[in-house]
Amino acid sequence: MSFSLSFSLVLLLSPSVCLSDTGDGNPRESRPFINNTDDDKGTLYDGKNMALFEEEMDSNPMVSSLLSKLANYTNLMQGVREHEEADEDEGAKKQTVKSPQMGTFIGVYLPCLQNILGVILFLRMTWIVGTAGILESFIIVSMCCSCTMLTAISMSAIATNGVVPAGGSYYMISRSLGPEFGGAVGLCFYLGTTFAGAMYILGTIEILLTYMVPSAAIFKAEEKAQEADALLNNMRVYGTCCLTLMSLVVFVGVKYVNKLALVFLACVVLSILAIYAGVIKTIFEPPVFPVCLLGNRTLQNHGFDKCMKTEIIDNVTVTTKLWSLFCKGPELNASCNEYFSLNNVTEIQGIPGLTSGVISENMWGSYGPAGMLVEKAVPSVPASDASQDKHLPYVLNDITAFFTLLVGIYFPSVTGIMAGSNRSGDLRDAQRSIPIGTILAIATTTIIYLSCVVLFGACIEGVLLRDKFGDSVKGNLVIGTLSWPSPWVIVIGSFFSCCGAGLQSLTGAPRLLQAIARDGIVPFLEVFGHGKANGEPTWALLLTAVICESGILIASLDAVAPILSMFFLMCYLFVNLACALQTLLRTPNWRPRFKYYHWALSFLGMSLCLALMFISSWYYALVAMLIAGCIYKYIEYRGAEKEWGDGIRGLSLNAARYALIRLEEAPPHTKNWRPQLLVLLNLDSELSVKHPRLLSFTTQLKAGKGLTIVGSVLEGTFLSRDADAKRAEQSIKSAMAAEKTKGFCHVVVSSNLRDGFSHLIQSAGLGGMKHNSVLMAWPANWRQSNDPQSWRNFIETVQETTAAHQALLVAKNVDSFPHQERLGEGTIDVWWIVHDGGLLMLLPFLLQQHKVWRKCKMRIFTVAQLDDNSIQMKKDLQMFLYHLRLNAEVEVVEMLWLIMLDWRRCIQSITDESRSSIRRKNQSGAHGSAVNNQNARLDDDKQDEVAQLIYDRNTASHAALNDKTDATPERVHMTWTKDKFCTERNRNREPSANMAVRDLFSMKPNQSNVRCMHTAIKLNEVVVNKSQGAHLVLLNMPGPPKNRGGDENYMEFLEVLMEGLNRVLLVRGGGREVITIYS
Repeated sequence: MSFSLSFSLVLLLSPSVCLSDTGDGNPRESRPFINNTDDDKGTLYDGKNMALFEEEMDSNPMVSSLLSKLANYTNLMQGVREHEEADEDEGAKKQTVKSPQMGTFIGVYLPCLQNILGVILFLRMTWIVGTAGILESFIIVSMCCSCTMLTAISMSAIATNGVVPAGGSYYMISRSLGPEFGGAVGLCFYLGTTFAGAMYILGTIEILLTYMVPSAAIFKAEEKAQEADALLNNMRVYGTCCLTLMSLVVFVGVKYVNKLALVFLACVVLSILAIYAGVIKTIFEPPVFPVCLLGNRTLQNHGFDKCMKTEIIDNVTVTTKLWSLFCKGPELNASCNEYFSLNNVTEIQGIPGLTSGVISENMWGSYGPAGMLVEKAVPSVPASDASQDKHLPYVLNDITAFFTLLVGIYFPSVTGIMAGSNRSGDLRDAQRSIPIGTILAIATTTIIYLSCVVLFGACIEGVLLRDKFGDSVKGNLVIGTLSWPSPWVIVIGSFFSCCGAGLQSLTGAPRLLQAIARDGIVPFLEVFGHGKANGEPTWALLLTAVICESGILIASLDAVAPILSMFFLMCYLFVNLACALQTLLRTPNWRPRFKYYHWALSFLGMSLCLALMFISSWYYALVAMLIAGCIYKYIEYRGAEKEWGDGIRGLSLNAARYALIRLEEAPPHTKNWRPQLLVLLNLDSELSVKHPRLLSFTTQLKAGKGLTIVGSVLEGTFLSRDADAKRAEQSIKSAMAAEKTKGFCHVVVSSNLRDGFSHLIQSAGLGGMKHNSVLMAWPANWRQSNDPQSWRNFIETVQETTAAHQALLVAKNVDSFPHQERLGEGTIDVWWIVHDGGLLMLLPFLLQQHKVWRKCKMRIFTVAQLDDNSIQMKKDLQMFLYHLRLNAEVEVVEMLWLIMLDWRRCIQSITDESRSSIRRKNQSGAHGSAVNNQNARLDDDKQDEVAQLIYDRNTASHAALNDKTDATPERVHMTWTKDKFCTERNRNREPSANMAVRDLFSMKPNQSNVRCMHTAIKLNEVVVNKSQGAHLVLLNMPGPPKNRGGDENYMEFLEVLMEGLNRVLLVRGGGREVITIYS
């Protein structure tokens, strides 16, 4: 061992060596990492005791040189059957189910009309007009109807672009935007449809208990303050019973629902006709529905029959029932409410008529908080104490009213536009029926709504419009007071309208859920894809009923309406987005028969939907988006992979193309650099991955960011091994999934492994999205292999990555690397010998971002050279790390002293006879200087002794080669293993007079190998001493030999360098800066 170590000592101690030429006669190249100065040319100690790395010193300077130029550190600017599985692939063919075949009128137009003209028109429209005024109500209706009309146009284009099977709106969204968006929006629309069923049922019960049979209430209010709670409890009980009954009707079959729908729709049409007839009648003979006012306050007309304080009976003034409501007794001198005493009672007509001019009074809104009195704009005398007003029979606001709330409450009245598309599986020709029926239904209802806004404001008194439950007209439905011939026409019509709309919702929602479940994109919903033998979704109906019950338990129609508005608006938003994307992308399959669409209309509809969501309720909008986002991420990670040719995939392709072209313009800046890995895997005979932990390490290093290409090579021809290539690709993808590695897989079939890996290194990736780093496993059994091609392939891979300017990471003992288990506290040791662009320091930082390595600390070791100040070097390195924003412990190792100690051991092993001979042969040339300087003489003696050892070993080697002329080329070229190094060092120490120190510069390859082996051994000793207990050791990887004759020696050098270490990562930079101190 001492023999070999003396070579480095000679290089360090010999002045002639230090002042010589650079060695190869070539000028030093401009370094890509550090700004050069003229002084660089005079630095001749650069790495002379690191022979293993000396061939790269021109491009990769020693760390000491880097740190000495820290002040000048800069970075260079661089610039009819889907394409999915058939239903029969699970086994036997499913039984063909014959479902009802309906046309446009019965299948689409009537269901849409029935859902649109539902509960809001009859129960809340008059209140919205009275509260918001005619102008703002007109704006609300126009916005909502415009939103649904634009959505219907987009939906028509999508529906006519192919066959629309069961699932309707869900099918259209999912096939246009992909399974993630389709599933998320489909489930949101399902929830909206289900809550719509709850809203219709609550409307049914409100009509029943408030206007039809008030005496049927189970919970009675003893005081006025308890009336609201009693109503809510009654709604819950009766709503649950109604839901159960409707679910049973739907369970019987959609055929019976369709038959009942005709009856219910007839009632709706009659009700609307009665409203228009009543409006016309008010021109000639307005109906008599008086409203009693106390001052300017509206009174509830329940506990009295005459709107007066006193009346004269038989010339005697007596008090009325109204008197007893405000006074403590029926006596004329009884103590009465102050406001009652100060103001008179007046009676006005609730329906003054179309020609009365009341339209001017109802033009503007009258918003107010909950508990505010409903008042008419007439003079009155205010009272000093208003604390008891809420207990008196005044008409009050039950909720706080404002514009955005009214938008949220009204919007459900236009959400029935997809009632027909939800039942597309029952349509004879869905492509034709859905567009025509939906657009006609929206046009019809829009005309009805806009006309009702104007007619209600022109015919009905303002205080009666703001009376939500008709308390001022003895509990009559306000819109019923306008109808002809009787209010009961509207009451009964609205009751059956709500019943029919509820049945339609309970019919469409389970089928929508069944379509989602049968697609298999949401695993936990698969059970709901099953149903009865005739195809009815039994389990989906059961879940729908449970969710609908939760809406009924809310019990307030005004509270449920904004919730379902969010879900419907989100669905409409994505329908418009789907149409706009398909139109702009111009995919070849986008050929809708419906021609009256445009991407600008779709974007307008999408913007309007988003605006209405936040206008209605910004917090409900955020919650709905959060729910959709969670469903999207769940489907993305756990759902089945589907390829439906959706628009999002087309958008991704266009975006990827644009991004790749942009990336091609210039390489990424240093601040954006991250390892884009090409992982080279080896497969066994069964085409299984040999080292799956290499994928685990990739995952930990990348954390899902950047590009990862996993490649492998099969020997043979593609024609004969194409099936094996597909199996290998599936095997690699399975291993990537198991190790949670996100990236691409690429299997190449080549005539030999070497060419295959070369093709991957050269051609993997696309455009600017190419790998910049190669990760591979160390060939652990290269010594035992009978075929030398195995380690030659490895060396050629190293050489090719160097030629391609790509970084190289080689993992030794990769099977011992951590999998998913988190490592305890420990260290990641970096041995920074030559500057490689900062990759050695960047890699530990990236690893620390992963949970497996998060508790590990970074330690950086660097090697001091002969003329380096190790103390200053440590300070400079700490400052360098501070500017890089990296936390690491720093230690400087002085290799010089280790070499000196080894040299002394080497000198003591030389015999006295050899020492005397060497001195005699060199006495004539060195005697004068030895007398003058004792230290110089000692140095000359040491140099001569070392040189003699070199000559002895070299002479013996050449003599052996001359004797064996028939040796094979492998025998002619000496392979320098660690054992051979120690053996040769002690052989044939005969003196010779023909060797001088200058011969060090004309060494044969095997002599240079001695120096390289010496460096590997000594560096390994230091690394093992310092880092044997580290979780991971990162080392600079020496460059491969330039001549092929030293390949096996190179493998031995690396093997010795890593000996005694468990987890090692050899790192070789790609020739550019990858880390920066600048922001």
